[in-house]
Amino acid sequence: MSNCRFDRAKNELYFEDYRIGCVYELGSISLSQAEILEFAGRYDPQPFHTDPNRARSSVYGGLIASGWHTSCLMMRLLVDHFLSSAASLGSPGVDELRWLKPVRPGDVLSVRVTVMDAKRSRSKPDRGIIQSFIEVSNGAGETVMTMKAANLMLCREPVAMDA
Repeated sequence: MSNCRFDRAKNELYFEDYRIGCVYELGSISLSQAEILEFAGRYDPQPFHTDPNRARSSVYGGLIASGWHTSCLMMRLLVDHFLSSAASLGSPGVDELRWLKPVRPGDVLSVRVTVMDAKRSRSKPDRGIIQSFIEVSNGAGETVMTMKAANLMLCREPVAMDA
Protein backbone atom coordinates (compact mmCIF):
# COMPACT_ATOMS: atom_id res chain seq x y z
CA MET A 1 0.00 0.00 0.00
CA SER A 2 1.29 3.43 -0.81
CA ASN A 3 0.69 6.94 0.45
CA CYS A 4 -1.41 8.88 -2.02
CA ARG A 5 -2.67 12.36 -2.58
CA PHE A 6 -5.81 13.29 -4.41
CA ASP A 7 -5.25 14.87 -7.83
CA ARG A 8 -8.20 17.21 -7.34
CA ALA A 9 -9.60 19.51 -4.69
CA LYS A 10 -11.87 17.82 -2.16
CA ASN A 11 -14.95 19.53 -3.62
CA GLU A 12 -14.11 17.95 -7.01
CA LEU A 13 -13.64 14.34 -5.85
CA TYR A 14 -15.89 11.56 -7.11
CA PHE A 15 -15.99 7.79 -6.82
CA GLU A 16 -13.34 7.38 -9.53
CA ASP A 17 -10.80 9.39 -7.50
CA TYR A 18 -10.64 6.86 -4.64
CA ARG A 19 -8.09 4.24 -5.74
CA ILE A 20 -7.82 0.80 -4.19
CA GLY A 21 -4.62 0.42 -2.20
CA CYS A 22 -4.10 4.12 -1.60
CA VAL A 23 -3.31 5.29 1.92
CA TYR A 24 -4.28 8.81 2.95
CA GLU A 25 -2.86 10.60 5.99
CA LEU A 26 -5.53 13.00 7.22
CA GLY A 27 -3.60 15.10 9.68
CA SER A 28 -4.04 15.38 13.41
CA ILE A 29 -6.35 16.73 16.07
CA SER A 30 -5.83 17.17 19.80
CA LEU A 31 -8.18 17.09 22.73
CA SER A 32 -8.06 18.69 26.14
CA GLN A 33 -9.33 17.58 29.51
CA ALA A 34 -12.10 20.19 29.24
CA GLU A 35 -13.25 18.73 25.90
CA ILE A 36 -13.24 15.20 27.34
CA LEU A 37 -15.30 16.30 30.34
CA GLU A 38 -17.76 18.28 28.21
CA PHE A 39 -18.36 15.47 25.69
CA ALA A 40 -18.66 12.79 28.38
CA GLY A 41 -20.97 14.93 30.51
CA ARG A 42 -23.38 15.18 27.60
CA TYR A 43 -23.05 11.79 25.90
CA ASP A 44 -21.14 9.18 27.93
CA PRO A 45 -21.28 10.07 31.64
CA GLN A 46 -19.22 7.23 33.05
CA PRO A 47 -16.94 8.22 35.97
CA PHE A 48 -13.67 7.44 34.13
CA HIS A 49 -14.78 10.00 31.50
CA THR A 50 -16.33 12.63 33.78
CA ASP A 51 -14.53 12.65 37.13
CA PRO A 52 -10.72 12.91 37.22
CA ASN A 53 -10.58 11.82 40.89
CA ARG A 54 -12.69 8.70 40.40
CA ALA A 55 -10.90 8.00 37.11
CA ARG A 56 -7.56 7.78 38.98
CA SER A 57 -8.88 4.81 40.96
CA SER A 58 -10.38 3.12 37.88
CA VAL A 59 -8.70 0.41 35.81
CA TYR A 60 -7.51 3.22 33.49
CA GLY A 61 -5.56 5.05 36.21
CA GLY A 62 -6.81 8.42 35.03
CA LEU A 63 -9.28 10.31 32.91
CA ILE A 64 -9.89 8.93 29.41
CA ALA A 65 -11.97 10.09 26.46
CA SER A 66 -15.10 8.21 25.50
CA GLY A 67 -14.57 5.93 22.52
CA TRP A 68 -17.46 7.78 20.91
CA HIS A 69 -15.55 11.04 21.36
CA THR A 70 -12.54 9.47 19.64
CA SER A 71 -14.87 8.37 16.82
CA CYS A 72 -16.21 11.93 16.47
CA LEU A 73 -12.69 13.37 16.26
CA MET A 74 -11.84 10.81 13.57
CA MET A 75 -15.02 11.77 11.71
CA ARG A 76 -14.01 15.43 11.78
CA LEU A 77 -10.73 14.66 10.00
CA LEU A 78 -12.51 12.29 7.59
CA VAL A 79 -14.97 15.01 6.58
CA ASP A 80 -12.29 17.70 6.38
CA HIS A 81 -9.74 15.73 4.35
CA PHE A 82 -11.19 12.59 2.76
CA LEU A 83 -14.91 12.66 2.04
CA SER A 84 -15.93 14.59 -1.03
CA SER A 85 -18.14 17.60 -0.44
CA ALA A 86 -19.44 17.13 -4.01
CA ALA A 87 -20.07 13.39 -4.11
CA SER A 88 -20.45 11.93 -0.61
CA LEU A 89 -23.86 10.35 -0.08
CA GLY A 90 -23.27 9.18 3.49
CA SER A 91 -22.59 5.71 4.79
CA PRO A 92 -24.60 2.54 5.20
CA GLY A 93 -22.50 1.73 8.27
CA VAL A 94 -19.21 0.59 9.74
CA ASP A 95 -17.81 -2.78 10.73
CA GLU A 96 -15.29 -3.92 13.30
CA LEU A 97 -15.08 -0.69 15.30
CA ARG A 98 -12.38 -1.23 17.95
CA TRP A 99 -11.11 1.03 20.72
CA LEU A 100 -7.70 -0.46 21.40
CA LYS A 101 -6.07 1.93 23.86
CA PRO A 102 -7.32 4.75 26.08
CA VAL A 103 -7.19 8.30 24.75
CA ARG A 104 -6.09 10.79 27.39
CA PRO A 105 -6.18 14.57 27.85
CA GLY A 106 -3.53 16.22 25.70
CA ASP A 107 -3.30 13.35 23.23
CA VAL A 108 -2.83 14.33 19.60
CA LEU A 109 -4.64 11.89 17.34
CA SER A 110 -3.73 11.18 13.71
CA VAL A 111 -5.94 9.43 11.17
CA ARG A 112 -4.92 7.17 8.30
CA VAL A 113 -7.38 5.80 5.73
CA THR A 114 -6.63 2.89 3.39
CA VAL A 115 -9.00 2.33 0.48
CA MET A 116 -9.63 -1.42 0.49
CA ASP A 117 -12.26 -1.72 -2.26
CA ALA A 118 -14.30 0.41 -4.64
CA LYS A 119 -17.29 -0.96 -6.54
CA ARG A 120 -19.86 0.70 -8.71
CA SER A 121 -23.46 -0.01 -7.91
CA ARG A 122 -25.09 -2.39 -10.38
CA SER A 123 -28.57 -1.02 -9.72
CA LYS A 124 -27.64 2.70 -9.55
CA PRO A 125 -24.83 3.43 -12.04
CA ASP A 126 -24.48 7.03 -10.85
CA ARG A 127 -22.81 5.87 -7.62
CA GLY A 128 -20.37 3.46 -6.04
CA ILE A 129 -19.27 2.31 -2.63
CA ILE A 130 -15.82 2.80 -1.15
CA GLN A 131 -14.66 0.36 1.55
CA SER A 132 -11.91 1.76 3.79
CA PHE A 133 -9.86 0.73 6.78
CA ILE A 134 -9.41 3.61 9.23
CA GLU A 135 -6.71 3.80 11.89
CA VAL A 136 -6.46 6.40 14.64
CA SER A 137 -3.09 6.74 16.40
CA ASN A 138 -1.88 8.81 19.33
CA GLY A 139 1.26 10.95 19.43
CA ALA A 140 3.33 7.94 20.54
CA GLY A 141 2.34 6.13 17.34
CA GLU A 142 0.09 3.66 19.17
CA THR A 143 -3.11 2.66 17.40
CA VAL A 144 -6.02 3.67 19.64
CA MET A 145 -8.95 2.94 17.31
CA THR A 146 -9.67 1.07 14.08
CA MET A 147 -12.74 0.47 11.97
CA LYS A 148 -13.87 -0.53 8.51
CA ALA A 149 -16.12 2.01 6.83
CA ALA A 150 -18.36 2.03 3.79
CA ASN A 151 -19.07 5.30 1.99
CA LEU A 152 -21.45 5.91 -0.88
CA MET A 153 -20.10 8.26 -3.56
CA LEU A 154 -21.49 9.73 -6.74
CA CYS A 155 -19.61 8.84 -9.92
CA ARG A 156 -18.22 11.55 -12.14
CA GLU A 157 -19.28 9.61 -15.21
CA PRO A 158 -22.06 7.08 -14.67
CA VAL A 159 -21.84 4.02 -16.90
CA ALA A 160 -24.47 1.49 -17.89
CA MET A 161 -23.88 -1.85 -16.18
CA ASP A 162 -24.35 -5.12 -18.06
CA ALA A 163 -27.16 -7.26 -16.74
